[in-house]
Formats: sequence, structure tokens, C-alpha cells
Amino acid sequence: MGGFILKRKRMKKNFLLFSMVSFCMIFELCYPIPQEARAKGFVYLHEIDPTILVSLRYISNENFVGKPVDGYKKPVVIMTKQAAQALAQVQKAVKKDGYSLVVYDAYRPQRAVNHFMRWSEDDKDKSKEAHYYPYIEKEKVFDLGYVAKRSGHSRGSTVDLTIIKDGEKVHELIEQDCQLCDGRVIKLLDDGTVNMGSSFDLFDEASHTHNNLIEEQFQERRDYLKAKMEEHGFKNYSQEWWHYTLSNEPFSADKDDSYFDFPIE
Repeated sequence: MGGFILKRKRMKKNFLLFSMVSFCMIFELCYPIPQEARAKGFVYLHEIDPTILVSLRYISNENFVGKPVDGYKKPVVIMTKQAAQALAQVQKAVKKDGYSLVVYDAYRPQRAVNHFMRWSEDDKDKSKEAHYYPYIEKEKVFDLGYVAKRSGHSRGSTVDLTIIKDGEKVHELIEQDCQLCDGRVIKLLDDGTVNMGSSFDLFDEASHTHNNLIEEQFQERRDYLKAKMEEHGFKNYSQEWWHYTLSNEPFSADKDDSYFDFPIE
């Protein structure tokens, strides 16, 4: 009898292992990372931590360009393995406090950056001005440091993210007016994540990690995210509360071959 039970346990274990392997094979077939990327050490974030929520803005119309961005073909997050593993540790930390991470963007192909540059030069297209750049001229987004012509995202170890209450889901954007401490009004794009006082990709001083334009409660939330990210090896870009880069990233910023252009698929 004992042998029969042991055999059943082994069969169950083998079945679960087979199911997991089969799922990974199906996932690979549906979303194959280009061979170039695999060879360089890139992975899907889902492979490292499937509990991290993903809300890729640049594959949709809900971004400052107003349309899907070049190079974003599938709703998946690609990163260097080192960055993904570090982010998984951050997820464990925020989970203990009742939150989950939500990733807006990670690896970004150069062709997407080129798309941003073309957009900035088109002075006729201002469809998303009220939502993302209400107080600056769009052609100045590069000069002001909100978008880079050579983006750290293209090196694969930079991530744009926020937090959400654990167990909740990201929903479609709900537009709300939000008054800053200087009296100006911005559009808060509520997607179900924790309110940080300004929305992802708002090109404004209010989005700087530390500023005098937001209420103290929002500053405390930004500081919380910053502390958790720094504890696990990430550094913040001071002009964007959502933007973090792995300190010991495998591809150096000063090398031309550290910037990649394979699509996200």
C-alpha cells in the first residue's frame, strides 16, 4: 500500500513538472525572444517572476504619442536576467507590505526611441498634450530630459514601474483633474495603481521624484518605492519617480554596442 501511495505521489510530481515544462514551451513558441537577445542574456520577466503585473503603455494608444510605438509587438516585458532577478526581490519586499509591482516599460528598442524623435518634430500632432505635456512644448521633451535619444531602456536594465495594492488589477484609465501646490491643474490618469501625485510619463516638474508641487502623502509613497528599489540594487532617475536602472547593469552606458534594437515580441 505504501509503495502504491509513493508511486502516485511520484506520478503527480511528474505530471506537475510536465505541465510546467509544457507551459514554458508554449509560452516560448507564442513569445519567442530573438536569438540575439537570448544570447546577450535577456529574458522575459514572466520567466523570473510571473506575479509582477504588466501594463505596457507603449503597445497601446494610452501614451504620450497616442498610438502603438514602433518595436512593441507583444504585451510582454523583456529585461536582462540580472535586472529581472533584482526586480523579483523587490516584488517580494513590497508583497510583505501588501503591494505588488506594476511595470509600464522595461527594455525599449532603439526604433521606439526613433519613433519618439519623429513625434517630437511633428508640431501638428498634439493629441495627448493635455494628458502628458500640458505645460511644455513637445519639441523640448528631449532637451528637458524626459526622453533620451539614447535611452537607458535600450540597454535592458532600466524599468518604469509603480505599485498597486496586492490582489487588485490595473484597469482602463479614468481621467481626473488634480491640482498641484502651485495652483496648476494636471490630468491624473487613474489606472488602479497607488496614487503618486502625478501619472506615469507626465512631462512636468511634478513628476520629479522630489518636488514641492505634490502633497506629503504622495511624496511618502514615492520615497517608499525608491527605498525598496534601492535596497535591491536600483537607482532612481530624479526627474521621473517611476524610472529606475540597475546599478550594476551588465551593459555599460558608454559603449555603442550596449544599445539594442530587437523588437519586443
